[in-house]
Amino acid sequence: MNTDRYHQSEELYQRALDVIVGGVNSPARSFKAVGGGAPVFIARAQGAYLWDADGNRYIDYLAAYGPVILGHAHPEMTEAITKAASRGTLYGAPTELEVQLAERVREAIPSMERVRFVNSGTEAVMTAVRLARAATGRSRIMKFEGCYHGHSDIALVKAGSGPSTLGIADSAGVPTHVAADVVSLPFNNVGALKDALDRWGSEVAAILVEPVVGNMGIVEPKPGFLDEVTRLMHEAGGLVIYDEVITAFRFTYGGAQNILGQSPDITCLGKIVGGGLALGAYGGRRELMDLIAPKGAAYQAGTLAGNPLSVSAGLKALDILRRPGTYEGLEAKAAYLAEGVLRNAREFGHEVQLNRYGSGFTLFFTGTPVRDYTTAQTADTGRFARLFRGLLDRGVHLAPSRFEAWFLTIAHSRQDLDETLEATRQVLSDMRG
Repeated sequence: MNTDRYHQSEELYQRALDVIVGGVNSPARSFKAVGGGAPVFIARAQGAYLWDADGNRYIDYLAAYGPVILGHAHPEMTEAITKAASRGTLYGAPTELEVQLAERVREAIPSMERVRFVNSGTEAVMTAVRLARAATGRSRIMKFEGCYHGHSDIALVKAGSGPSTLGIADSAGVPTHVAADVVSLPFNNVGALKDALDRWGSEVAAILVEPVVGNMGIVEPKPGFLDEVTRLMHEAGGLVIYDEVITAFRFTYGGAQNILGQSPDITCLGKIVGGGLALGAYGGRRELMDLIAPKGAAYQAGTLAGNPLSVSAGLKALDILRRPGTYEGLEAKAAYLAEGVLRNAREFGHEVQLNRYGSGFTLFFTGTPVRDYTTAQTADTGRFARLFRGLLDRGVHLAPSRFEAWFLTIAHSRQDLDETLEATRQVLSDMRG
């Protein structure tokens, strides 16, 4: 890594280490997984590009982990946010804008018959779990290994020694009794789910599902897998919660559930529905959502929830996303880039797997097809770190983790893609040794 290129970022990182825990406000921003050192500090962004504190320009495929689907500082978005800010950013009272956005969400994702806005995807999942417990009178939750559902206690649990073992905490500070209420299972494995339900089915309130996984890299469900998850959970008396924080409005106008022909009991959304600003939502069937206060006894509240700034941004973002050809264009760009990256990797003898769904893809340095967290973990950390560092030095910005995706935006041009492919070719060639 060319340290002279990142002089200002290094200075900022040293200052940050003194006042911010670990020098970053989210562990996902740390470069620990790619060899450590100072992360790149961003000074501004426009369209498909980021500029760091040293003035280096990057083609951005992080896209804030997915939600910046329109690119940075889209002029219509900037105008909408500026107008909203001039009217006040927080009222602590209802607005017509909230009603409009809820109507738009329900129109796009029909399973969300009633909606409640919150401040983040983490909060949406946390409250969806509470709602499921209120609806069923049960406490146990199921989830799939490698799927990230935010940082609430219930979500930070991994599997024990097998599919029939209760969870153990994946983070300090998660009480043992909370972890014991979680059963973590291998994704795409119906047999493991059946075995777990045979043992705990009468105690399970819900299962958390990413319909297309984005947090161990992009991993699609096997044909019929989601149907079986729903059937088995409903037979056991539990609910199905779809975490569409990454997938909703990323692959189609609506949820991945629309593409996959699914209708979960509860759906959780993240900041893409707020145009990249702080916003989340959860929603589902009327009779379930009516259990939430003030109508029901399950409590959830938030002064910032549905704030006019985020909601205005969300309305404008959905206006832009539903224009004809938006998702077809994203799909075509992602296919072109992914095919080129895969071709370059194979040209220089790298053993890789590439999983793509719509406008997101992950390159895994492994010879094993990636279908779950166990196979995702076979990806070579060192080779990914070399790719990441090499591309960063050549002006291409990825997420600093082998388990994340490359995300395309409507702002990426064919020239950007070709420039990226040339940089990728150079790095993969250098990595042959």
